[in-house]
Amino acid sequence: MNESKPTVTEADLHAFADGLLPPEKHEELEMWLTENPEDAAAITAWRTQNDEIRAMFAPYAVSKDSDANLISRSRSTSSAQALPPQRSRRLMMFAASLTLFIAGAATGHFGPDLLAPRELQLTSIEALPQQARSAFIVYASDVRHPVEVGADQEAHLATWLGKRMNVAGLKVPSLQKLGFQLVGGRLLPINGTPGALFMYENASGQRLTVLVGRNSSNTTTSFRFASDNAVETFYWIDGNLGYAVTGEISRDILRQVADECYKQFSS
Repeated sequence: MNESKPTVTEADLHAFADGLLPPEKHEELEMWLTENPEDAAAITAWRTQNDEIRAMFAPYAVSKDSDANLISRSRSTSSAQALPPQRSRRLMMFAASLTLFIAGAATGHFGPDLLAPRELQLTSIEALPQQARSAFIVYASDVRHPVEVGADQEAHLATWLGKRMNVAGLKVPSLQKLGFQLVGGRLLPINGTPGALFMYENASGQRLTVLVGRNSSNTTTSFRFASDNAVETFYWIDGNLGYAVTGEISRDILRQVADECYKQFSS
């Protein structure tokens, strides 16, 4: 950023992108953007990601009068425990997505003073898409040995990886209705602990991977997108597990896969 005009900060850019900038600063920032096209392009990208995240959560966006309590600092633990586990997970997703929209989380920059309680802040989520991308690049291109356990042993695969990860009832997502067949899976080290990698392939030979790893320091759910050249990744945290869907496929298809995986893992 051009340091000759320090009155416009990165925080101002984020606030402008999210519609939270005070009106008296609008003219100053708009003038700044005419002289700094890179910042203008960044704001456009952030707003696009905001729209994509809203579209992602649209199927779950059923508002209730009690929703505000989900992101209140005074939310009690006993209230959360009173909800059925599946409903509690979904409501946590709604609350997290509402916080994303309010705080401009599409940029990937989560500050320490967001609406979510301090104990619910994510710590190492940024490492997840990097690990998912590395695993995809290494194994998806392997012709003879892409997986350790093939699709013909799906039940064994789920049981084996679930035991290694200490996750009861670990599921292998079914993506057949989206045109992807299970190739198999393998054990991976993720954040120094056992993790799972499931691989899928469509009729044209395109592959994608679904990575599941423990993230015991994280206790809330967030949904993000990462792109590195042609490799796209959607990733999120649900409780103490992290998930990432990765592939060299269109973002729209990957979004559908991520949404389907989220529904199956949460059910």
